[in-house]
Amino acid sequence: MTDYPTLTLNDDRRMPQLGFGTFKLADDDATKAVKTAVDVGYWLIDTAAVYENETGVGKGVGDWSDIFLQTKIWNDSQGYDETLSAFDESLERLGRDYVDMLLIHWPCPDKGKFVDTWNAFIELRDAGKAKSIGVSNFREEDLKRIVDETGVVPALNQIELHPAFQQRDMRRVHDEMGIATQCWSPLGQGDGLDHEAIQKIADETGKPASAVILSWHLQHGLAPIPKASSRDHIEANFKALDFKLSDDQMASIDAMDSDDGRMGPDPSDFS
Repeated sequence: MTDYPTLTLNDDRRMPQLGFGTFKLADDDATKAVKTAVDVGYWLIDTAAVYENETGVGKGVGDWSDIFLQTKIWNDSQGYDETLSAFDESLERLGRDYVDMLLIHWPCPDKGKFVDTWNAFIELRDAGKAKSIGVSNFREEDLKRIVDETGVVPALNQIELHPAFQQRDMRRVHDEMGIATQCWSPLGQGDGLDHEAIQKIADETGKPASAVILSWHLQHGLAPIPKASSRDHIEANFKALDFKLSDDQMASIDAMDSDDGRMGPDPSDFS
């Protein structure tokens, strides 16, 4: 059986390094996909209130109480009281008494509510309803503000990160602050799979292109959460745990970084 890699968070909890994402999976589809992912061997499942599939994800996880389950509070639910209420609704949909990780989905700096939201997160953590707390899409200035105002450092920051958009500055900030880097869209929405460098490594290793990219994430100490719906793709992604890339192969993927590689929204103006 493949050894499952984990990362030690700054709250001393261990988190599975490779996770399963559910963005754009409909509620009913999420149930089947999550069941398949758990059957294949994934131990971290990521969802969010705005995905509108928490009920399906909860059903997919079922009685697997040791699955590391994480969800996110959406932008419109930010604020202290609003967050507490929204989180209770998420727990009800998930069918859980707690989650392993709770994230603020976006900083929404123009709303000016993420510090109040973070204070609610601290209360939820202290009550045992969110075992670990973190953020998503936060910039350096957002991270430093919540730490300065509350004294609590997020356990992780989930950001867009893939070979064409490697977020080296944010990774440096995370390393300096002791924050784990979790990666959404780790395959670059599939755009990187046909890249010459990735195809060359896939041929050299005999592994799927997606597994090559995910192995690159893992060897950099990152925590990718690829989304897939078919069993073939779910299994192909999981093969990232079966092999290691050489230094030369890692360097060839490092060289794919681009100044204009961002595919998703810019956190500075997204609300």
